[in-house]
Amino acid sequence: MDDRPHITVAAVIEQDGRFLFVEEQAAGRTVYNQPAGHLERGESLLEAVVRETREETAWGFRPTALCGVYQWTSPENHVTYLRFCFTGNCHGHDPRQPLDTGIIRTWWLTRDELMARSRQHRSPLVLRCIDDYRAGKRYPLELYTDVPTV
Repeated sequence: MDDRPHITVAAVIEQDGRFLFVEEQAAGRTVYNQPAGHLERGESLLEAVVRETREETAWGFRPTALCGVYQWTSPENHVTYLRFCFTGNCHGHDPRQPLDTGIIRTWWLTRDELMARSRQHRSPLVLRCIDDYRAGKRYPLELYTDVPTV
């Protein structure tokens, strides 16, 4: 069994006091999450969060800061996730773009509206990332360096 952590990225995007979320099917449940997904071979963390945001929401994403790095082990499948959560700005929405497999729709929710759906959060990381963002946690993107292969 491969017990290495799964590296994931997520985007916290706020506009006018509302945050961008996806409603998606995961493990047979309908859940809410930030635009998020797995790092793919050959891409940087920044490339991954931009790609995942576009695929899941049809919005372009420009990261401006790192909100935090989170380690969490799912009690259901015992997989450990290492999440790199970025914040930034969205742009260039394409409403004709089909959303990624499993995505039902996107939502712009306040924190209170998100809390009203707390039983449907994909993981505890959903609210934690929002709360850390609201607490002003921002780390410069220069904290992360993608060292090219030579």
